[in-house]
Amino acid sequence: MAYIEKRKNKKGEVTSYRIRAYCGYDVHGKQMVRFRTWKPPENMSAKQAEKEVQRLAVLFEEECAHGQVTSAVKFQKVIEMWATEYAELNHRSTTLQLEHLIADRVIPALGHLRIDKITARDIQKFINSLAKPGANKRNGKPLSQKTMRHHLSFISSIFEYAIRLDMVNTNPCSKVIISEEV
Repeated sequence: MAYIEKRKNKKGEVTSYRIRAYCGYDVHGKQMVRFRTWKPPENMSAKQAEKEVQRLAVLFEEECAHGQVTSAVKFQKVIEMWATEYAELNHRSTTLQLEHLIADRVIPALGHLRIDKITARDIQKFINSLAKPGANKRNGKPLSQKTMRHHLSFISSIFEYAIRLDMVNTNPCSKVIISEEV
């Protein structure tokens, strides 16, 4: 059951609604609660807003029941989870070293973003930045296409891992293009 709380300003006018839903229990037996805030548009009447917030509460509760609601997990945290829970068990040590070098570029660029908020455009900007002069720290030149593909593959594998954990629904890397060398 989702609970709806009206949030009011000093004048007593409803400015937003806070929807609270319970999403089962964690490993310690503690109930997991998720929140979502919805702000009605200015032109919506009070009755329309009530009806819409009821509809959104039902949808939010269904998302919780199906495990589609994630907390604000940063991309860097997912990389760390992937490294310890998956890569160390399934990859060779040389592959792990390469992935560590790639992560040193990916984390500063995308690590601060929430995984559910990263778009294909964000990843495309990162890949394009690798093609600019100065991306290669050793010689100041752009990175090769092969190296850019390795970076994209690394990011894609992180997203595939997140999909398996129901943190995200899609992999934005499938829409990213690596430009051909001229």
